Amino acid sequence: MMNSPHLHSGSPQDFEILEDSEHEQIVFCKDLESGLRAIIAIHNTALGPSLGGCRMWNYGSEAEALTDALRLSRGMSYKSALAGLPLGGGKAVIWGDSKRDKSKAMFRAFGRFVESLNGRYITGEDVGTSMADMDVIFEETSYVVGVSPRLGGSGDPSRYTAYGCLQGIRASVKEQLNRDTLKGIRVAIQGIGHVGQNLARMLREQDAEVIAADLDTEKCRKFCDEFDCEPANAEEILFVDCDVLAPCAMGGAINDDTIDKLNCSIVAGSANNQLAAKRHGKALADKGILYAPDYAINSGGLINVSLELEGYNRDEAVCRVKRLYDVLSHIYKIARAEGIPTNEAADHVAEQRLENAKHQSRRVWLAREHPSFIHRNQERSLPGSQSQLDLFG
Repeated sequence: MMNSPHLHSGSPQDFEILEDSEHEQIVFCKDLESGLRAIIAIHNTALGPSLGGCRMWNYGSEAEALTDALRLSRGMSYKSALAGLPLGGGKAVIWGDSKRDKSKAMFRAFGRFVESLNGRYITGEDVGTSMADMDVIFEETSYVVGVSPRLGGSGDPSRYTAYGCLQGIRASVKEQLNRDTLKGIRVAIQGIGHVGQNLARMLREQDAEVIAADLDTEKCRKFCDEFDCEPANAEEILFVDCDVLAPCAMGGAINDDTIDKLNCSIVAGSANNQLAAKRHGKALADKGILYAPDYAINSGGLINVSLELEGYNRDEAVCRVKRLYDVLSHIYKIARAEGIPTNEAADHVAEQRLENAKHQSRRVWLAREHPSFIHRNQERSLPGSQSQLDLFG
């Protein structure tokens, strides 16, 4: 018999965290049988139910895991707002080693926690988790996107994140270098994971020159050999001579220790929280480096999976992700007109949309309010796994 989810009860300290962070809800999840330790952070549901991936990482402490969940969920609110989606921002983090600690029981337990929130949080794939993990979560809840196509989902979102990043790089090259094509543009990619690999392939198809680095040096070498990229040392990739630096690994790459050593004209990559602090956006601008705000340029995957809530259509996903060129161009226009760093311009656009939504009818988002989930729940309740194959036609 399955255990019911056990949600951590609130303490005075928890309310202090909420007060400082402006988050609506933080859920601490623990399942003894599977070893699950997770945090779900819901930042803002003014625009709709919160959506954000589930990251699995071997954090050094609970405080570190909480900090990551809070930062990432806030970024998802801004990302959804900037992309024009009717969604709020949330994020989940599972504390553990994704290569050693994963189990089906763990992700089913996590799925039960997500289900217990009754639609206020929709989960998905992130660092350390995969489409296969999302399929397991789907056994317990409908509130998950990025499941495999056989279950009615859109599959691995990384290629759409990469495609959106490509559009952002195109807009940035036009803004900074006044170039209409990427031919001959040198792009240094930090991190050859799913997104980094897809981005490198797309850039090579555009005749850009790609320098790539990853902590897994053997994987990077093989990839570079196959796609005619130049391999670089992971410790030096941030400082190579290039037109575009594309951080596609963990956050915080742009910080006090690295910023003065950068040798690029543009920073435009898929990583979340690329700036270690907000002030680093101004520091980049002062150096004459154009920064593509991370939660704008990396929203392609979110845009793609959000279409699962409507009924997934690949052509429509590609069309909407391509519009990120215009989103970045608009941000750059505002930054130029107001004389502010691009990250501040992006924040202003997102915050204005969130503020406008606050003055409309506010409510707690429940499953019955979203017809897509009613349909999904009906399909999941039918006997036999084949009932899940054509959820969206």
